[in-house]
Amino acid sequence: MPVITLRYDDLEKLVGADKDPILKQIPMIGADIERIEDEYADVEFFPDRPDLFSVEGVARAMRGFLGIETGLCKYDVKKSNISITIEKSVKPIRPCLTCAVVRGLHLDPGSIESLMTLQEDLHWGLGRDRKKISIGVHDISKVEPPFVYKAVDASMEFVPLDFDKKMSMRAILEKHPKGVQFAHILEGAKRYPLIADAKNNVLSFPPIINGALTAVTEETTDVFVEVTGIDASVAMALNIVVTALAERGAKIESVEIASDGKSVVTPNLSPTSRKLSVSEVNSLLGIALNAGQIARELEKMRFGAVARGETIDVAIPAYRADILHNWDLIEDIAIGYGFDKFKPELPETPTIGKTHPIEDKLALLREIMVGLGFFEITTFTLTNERVHFDMMNRPRAKATKVRHPISEEHTMIRSILLPNLMSVLSQNKHVEMPQRIFEVGDVIIDSKDVQKLAGVSTHSAANFAEIKSIVDVVLRELGLEYEIIESDDTAFLEGRRASILIRRRNIGVFGEIHPDVILNFGLDHPVVAFEMEIR
Repeated sequence: MPVITLRYDDLEKLVGADKDPILKQIPMIGADIERIEDEYADVEFFPDRPDLFSVEGVARAMRGFLGIETGLCKYDVKKSNISITIEKSVKPIRPCLTCAVVRGLHLDPGSIESLMTLQEDLHWGLGRDRKKISIGVHDISKVEPPFVYKAVDASMEFVPLDFDKKMSMRAILEKHPKGVQFAHILEGAKRYPLIADAKNNVLSFPPIINGALTAVTEETTDVFVEVTGIDASVAMALNIVVTALAERGAKIESVEIASDGKSVVTPNLSPTSRKLSVSEVNSLLGIALNAGQIARELEKMRFGAVARGETIDVAIPAYRADILHNWDLIEDIAIGYGFDKFKPELPETPTIGKTHPIEDKLALLREIMVGLGFFEITTFTLTNERVHFDMMNRPRAKATKVRHPISEEHTMIRSILLPNLMSVLSQNKHVEMPQRIFEVGDVIIDSKDVQKLAGVSTHSAANFAEIKSIVDVVLRELGLEYEIIESDDTAFLEGRRASILIRRRNIGVFGEIHPDVILNFGLDHPVVAFEMEIR
């Protein structure tokens, strides 16, 4: 989880209070204080609150929590004459873009460090390590709008950040530390994304590195902020960055983005709206608050809230990425009310707890797999048809769909574990071989919860005999009698795949992953794998 350094002089100025009451109350908004030093404190925040990944965001939240300034934060966005064009060439590579201009900054080493830390934490939290989103902040005085977002040949040269000589984009991916670290995101692309100004000066090579020309320094007063990515989360990242800068008194200006003959203006900092009922709040929290009290707790958490009879109209700030359901608002009401005010009660019926039998079996499986040299991972239960079926070389089958998915990456609940393990391998190609990982977890099959175990092994000598021996050990340690027959699973290589039968019921499959599947996930070495139901 992100650890934010809060320097007392900066924090006190932004909050308008002494550090002692601030530090006393910070844990109550969902954070752990890692250490307290003479000049600063390191605080760990939960990843569901990316708006708190900076001292500015923390200060905004604490002003409300301490009652210094409550209610919805409003940020004016003035129109600018700055525009950027998205060319068709870049859309197959990294299609999404949002931008803004922020003027009137007064930067010092501390505020620059806070801005850079916010960028990197958002790259991790929202951006999945820059794959989904990447952020660039540029000194706009060094370049001349209008800007253009386009795809260019790998031979294009510019001076990257932290270097003093021109390098081709190909060389940056091979030699620049950031290029080496994030080159896998652009693997397979024949051309690369670039943001340039009217004179073809380079601002950014997203998602890899900014140009040295627009580096932000203490002399910088006006910045151009751009966020590129592969889905709509770019807008949330932009909102978090620009509102954090506005907390220091800077002014936000919009940017017109032209694409395919149409144009949009960003950022959009308008709040979204939800309605809460008094009954649903009190039912979930087990307390008795009236509409006015609920509204006050929401305002304490920096929402707009108006009580209307037995309902509350809630305005959600544009920088809150975590509000997906009314229950998220109710959680914030509980935080504002104070968890210390909830009275603990003993259960009316005394019980003696013990682990469920399936948990005992899962624990045994984990012990077996770790003993076999595998590392356990835990992946998301939500996925999509492309990864789950298409990339696994399997026909699309019946699946449990998400009614209102928030992104194209999360449209269904997984029914198998292997695609997620393959995705993890694809994201860790830079890790030394061999790689052996496993997962035990729930899947949904025909609307029923089923526990499965899956494992994969990749290295230059991975073969059928290796994975068969793994399956043999697992089933033998479980004390199960089984038989093996030929499989027709198209995710595996014909002639090197087998089904696992227990009492003539097919409970799993193992073998060598098909070369097409390996290429679909961008892997370079043979992969062997197995997956089985836990019964």
